[in-house]
Amino acid sequence: MQLTGILDTRAVKVLGAVSSKKRLFHELGELAREAYGLDATPVMDALIAREALGPTGVGHGVALPHAHIPGLERVSGAFVLLEKPVDFGAVDRQPVDIVFALFAPEQAGVDHLKALALVARTLRAPALCAKLRANPDSSTLYTILTESQPVAA
Repeated sequence: MQLTGILDTRAVKVLGAVSSKKRLFHELGELAREAYGLDATPVMDALIAREALGPTGVGHGVALPHAHIPGLERVSGAFVLLEKPVDFGAVDRQPVDIVFALFAPEQAGVDHLKALALVARTLRAPALCAKLRANPDSSTLYTILTESQPVAA
């Protein structure tokens, strides 16, 4: 599995001031609508419902929100770089400015887990995150993400 198979170029965005996690989830729903033709409201609702189970902030300013979306055919993603970090309830209590959301079909099973592991491994690299933070341009961010494939563990 490669990030190029999960992430559409239209699903990468730099956002200015986002006031809350809920507002961020709204923006992710809109990205999913624009890139994958999904209805934004169910995407937002699914992300909020998943987040209620426990925060998806993994530390070091990174969050990996994810949810199962009815009617989706394949695992898809959206990447957002926040100009102003938002509190995400992350394990290290640091605000989040790098967000990679995953949307999975209801019966995705192992594909969802493989995609989540791939994204987590990719964004675990401090040098990559620094490079993402230093390049606030959507097309550049897409290139950085898709050219930085980690070696499978």
